[in-house]
Amino acid sequence: MCLAIPGRIEEIKGNKAIIDYGGIKREADISLVEVNKGDYVIVHAGFAIQVLNEEDAEETLKIFEEIMENA
Repeated sequence: MCLAIPGRIEEIKGNKAIIDYGGIKREADISLVEVNKGDYVIVHAGFAIQVLNEEDAEETLKIFEEIMENA
């Protein structure tokens, strides 16, 4: 089972993007999806594999925050 946290694309450099996970930034390959700066994505094994709309991404992030508050 995998747990994926949505990240927001901060910068695009060719087939790579800088993804922001609430202040933690990582690079991922975006060659499998069509994305723009500001989009939310799910990354697995270094590849963006799914694009989320902003509403779904923010709802998911809110759920993660609630889980962490109650942990």
